[in-house]
Amino acid sequence: MRKKELAIILSKLKGFRNPKPWLEQYRTPGNAASELLWLAYSLGDIEGKVVADLGAGTGVLTLGALLLGAKKVYAVEVDPEAIEVLKENVEDFDNVEVIVGDVSEFSEKVDTVVMNPPFGSQRKHADRPFLLKAFEVSEVVYSIHLAKPEVRKFIERFSQENNFVISHKVTTEIEIPAQFFFHRKRLERIKVDIYRFIRASQERSF
Repeated sequence: MRKKELAIILSKLKGFRNPKPWLEQYRTPGNAASELLWLAYSLGDIEGKVVADLGAGTGVLTLGALLLGAKKVYAVEVDPEAIEVLKENVEDFDNVEVIVGDVSEFSEKVDTVVMNPPFGSQRKHADRPFLLKAFEVSEVVYSIHLAKPEVRKFIERFSQENNFVISHKVTTEIEIPAQFFFHRKRLERIKVDIYRFIRASQERSF
């Protein structure tokens, strides 16, 4: 499978039927999902690995990891309605475990975490519990965040404080369609950074 093919498959998945603004439920766009997953795959962090998708939503990153050969994927999601869609999107796979609950309750150790946490637009610092849990359960973490100077400063500081370093950062653009009452544009284009974090004690040349 090629990255472009993966992006097309992921962009066609079923999305949220009843997106909730306080959870910042936007489907992860196929281009950003494939960018993250292909980077992880190319660095040996997906194929044959145990992966956790924290805040899995409708399962875009979960399915992508499965398609790229993950040994097992834990899909952790707090919203039961999103999980109904997630299960439909991954129904062809038996090596996925769907966990209903807050990410703070997840405790399985995994090889790799992939996630698209809330940006904190509705609840300030909403991404912190996701990062903290990811740094707790894995040595390698991939995550999507807004490409803003203040966010970049926070990410660098927060990862260092938790004994992680940024090994890779890829900047891309995503499109968010209007779906909530406070949206002013039919389509919003925003820049995001895709990070790869590794535990500082595991740091090697890259």
